[in-house]
Amino acid sequence: MNRPLLELADVILAAAERLADRHPAWFTWLHLKVLTAILRCRTAALGGHVDECSRCGHQAISFNSCRNRHCPRCQSNARDRWLDARRSELLPTRYSHVVFTLPHELAPLALQNKQIVYGLLFRSSAETLLEIAKDPRHMGAEIGFFSVLHTWNQKLQHHPHVHCVVASGGLSPDHTRWLVPRHAKFFLPEAVLSEVFRGKFTDALEQSFVAGELEFHGQLKPFAEPQLFQRFLRQLFRHRWVVYCKPPFGGSDQVLRYLGAYTHRVAISNHRLVSFDGEKISFRFRDSAHGNRKRIMTLCADEFLRRFLLHVLPRGFVRIRYFGFLASRRRSALVPLCKQLLADTPPAAEPVGISTAAPAEPAALWICPTCGGPMVLVERLTARQLALRSPPRKVA
Repeated sequence: MNRPLLELADVILAAAERLADRHPAWFTWLHLKVLTAILRCRTAALGGHVDECSRCGHQAISFNSCRNRHCPRCQSNARDRWLDARRSELLPTRYSHVVFTLPHELAPLALQNKQIVYGLLFRSSAETLLEIAKDPRHMGAEIGFFSVLHTWNQKLQHHPHVHCVVASGGLSPDHTRWLVPRHAKFFLPEAVLSEVFRGKFTDALEQSFVAGELEFHGQLKPFAEPQLFQRFLRQLFRHRWVVYCKPPFGGSDQVLRYLGAYTHRVAISNHRLVSFDGEKISFRFRDSAHGNRKRIMTLCADEFLRRFLLHVLPRGFVRIRYFGFLASRRRSALVPLCKQLLADTPPAAEPVGISTAAPAEPAALWICPTCGGPMVLVERLTARQLALRSPPRKVA
């Protein structure tokens, strides 16, 4: 893919210092660390490496990536490595995609308590899926899935939600059979998932409040009073929480392509940026309120960076988590059992156009531009070594 003409680093270089000066109390060291990493990514400041074609011997020097999970430049290789590690865990069955979304009333509290609220979102959504799937009235099975946290919408506004990719079926309680959902068109009933998820999350949030784990700043200070916080919790029950189950899909190759669109996505990619004049930036977004039509939004650079920094995760926070028979402690024993039971189960009719063949082997990360052979690393270079190899600066 060709490098875009406009990148997030260009906006950071022009407006980050101004944003930090105007909002010193809000701008934190973690924001500075992320912006600095994106600025230095794939530049001589991080050093580089020499790659050589294993066929024709062609050599090329490349700069190192920052590997920051918020950087739009670094995610493709990280995504490919993650998908390659997941190939052995894919089951020969359909998969379902379930999305759990927090209501907008919780967004301010989540921004001030990211570690706690995002953790509760993971836990409550996982417990909901495991509990409803285990209920004999729905499936009566032990399922396995992983969840990915996203905190943005297409306009870069704060919109916390988790994407859960679930094997469409599960183990019987005695681990002797593979059970499938009773209805082929949906995995579990959305209305039931929504109600249980809302109850579990609000209960867990109340427990965190009683334990004194929540912080309240600015306009949220009054909610530190127990009576006002209880009133706030009651308001959350006035409407249904959004839980969306997409139709099941199948085939290992399709699952891998599907996962790649969600696992390592950042708040905005460089390819969505349209123009930047030093003051205002325009970017593309998908308008879900009008049939997902593609539109262009223009923001001042300060507001654009402020929205981007809303989605910086706490240090050490894990944004991809595994549950059920895919949990780390159970995966090695239960995934082979699932494959064995699926092999003994008559295959369900697959939708037209969906393949259940084994996924192809991953391609080389970099192909030689001369002969098309795979490029391999032959030498690493420090920033100083790169400076010595660069041409001398012209003296005016």
